Amino acid sequence: MKKKILVTGANGQLGLTFKELFEKNSKTCEFTFMSKANLDISNTDDLKRVFESDKYDYCINCAAYTNVDQAEIEQEKAFNINAEAVKGLAENCKKHNTTLIHISTDYVFDGEQEHPYKESENTNPINIYGESKLRGERYIQEITNNYYVIRASWLYSKYNKNFVKTIVNKLQKNMSLQIITTQTGTPTSCIDLSNFIYFLINNNVDYGVYHFSALGQANWYEFAKHIASSFNHDLISKIKPVTNFVALAKRPKYSVLNNTKTQQIPYRQNHWKTSVNRILKDLVNKD
Repeated sequence: MKKKILVTGANGQLGLTFKELFEKNSKTCEFTFMSKANLDISNTDDLKRVFESDKYDYCINCAAYTNVDQAEIEQEKAFNINAEAVKGLAENCKKHNTTLIHISTDYVFDGEQEHPYKESENTNPINIYGESKLRGERYIQEITNNYYVIRASWLYSKYNKNFVKTIVNKLQKNMSLQIITTQTGTPTSCIDLSNFIYFLINNNVDYGVYHFSALGQANWYEFAKHIASSFNHDLISKIKPVTNFVALAKRPKYSVLNNTKTQQIPYRQNHWKTSVNRILKDLVNKD
């Protein structure tokens, strides 16, 4: 019998990637993809209706408030979606014996250390987005034992708005770019994260918090230069380094995730450059 999987936030970049990869190709799972129009996770009645309408083995929560700067202004909205709604999701998952797979962020850390963050290290978010995501994590851990919290970093895909697509679009318009050098992390493809989630569903992996990113690290300037070199090498000169930029929200200076726990499952990750190149091919072919 196929496992029944509910996917929330199905129109976000991770939800769309997961749908493309697995909706028609899975021999082990039957998916129900719900966008906000079908399921607003912050609506108690919506959650009750959906969880009572069918029996789900897993719920993959791809719904989130992800605008880091805007969260500083819309604080209540950010906490409502990233924390309070997650609390309701966890409560429904527990009631219906559904395993919750929830996507969190490297921004739960303050970025002050100089080595990759392990799952067990102290969290200390420095912006509202990070605070709201951390509170969501804690609600899950308080409410249910059957969960995977996956902290991912610097997500991108061929869908919606993200750093890779923004850089490509601006390069196509021959625009000059100033990109910051003082924030270091690991660009991570939604394809890689989707494959990891699918692996968790189909293998006997202990519940808990896991870090998942690609291998290696880069600052945003190095990331942008790689995009340019792979997309159109002649445009690298359009990208200039800067040490700071004006933004509403503080960002961690260093938020590289330690993937040792994930690798010991064992699960093998790609280097970030390999995964970026795959997305760039998709974008070029699409155009």
